[in-house]
Amino acid sequence: MSLKQSLEWRYATKKFDANKKLSNEQLNELLETVRLSPSSYGLQHYEILVVENAAVREQLREAAYGQTQLTDASQIIVFAAETEINEAYVEKYVDEVARVRGVEREQLRPFEESMLGAVGRYTEDQKIAWAHKQAYIALGVLMSAASEMGIDNCPMEGFNAGKFDEILGLKEKGLTTSVIACIGFRAEDDAYAHFAKVRKPADDLFIRI
Repeated sequence: MSLKQSLEWRYATKKFDANKKLSNEQLNELLETVRLSPSSYGLQHYEILVVENAAVREQLREAAYGQTQLTDASQIIVFAAETEINEAYVEKYVDEVARVRGVEREQLRPFEESMLGAVGRYTEDQKIAWAHKQAYIALGVLMSAASEMGIDNCPMEGFNAGKFDEILGLKEKGLTTSVIACIGFRAEDDAYAHFAKVRKPADDLFIRI
């Protein structure tokens, strides 16, 4: 399927078939695609947790107001924003750029100073908001890639982020939950799979100037 056809096929899956799981190959390909997501300066201001542990998922389900996707889906993908975007974070990224591209570290000084200037202008709250925005870009890549692979998915904001952070031990890792997605395969009796997709007409959505 083309990406357009894939997005026509996908919907926010409400009921997953708990007996159908992604293969290791499918999961690894999907995660590798998400790893390539764009982000501001390429900093990837987030980490991604892949939750499969049944006991942890039961706790997360409670923190998501009992939504069954949390326990029935193949995996829960948690996008967690970095809460400590500072000089050391930028330096580590520039070190990796130098290593991967095989260039002298000093050649990247202007790039590094540009990033440090941006980071320095933000308050701590603004940096976390910035990180959350980047996580949502990765979420969009996840949903698109999963759909192309015939993998159902459901992005979710209906959860208690503080409880997620506590259950997953994110504060100790310098992270906080941004958004989550459940991935797997739809149940045959999920009524939502048969609903017509409703989106704004093109004339209402696009403004050409």
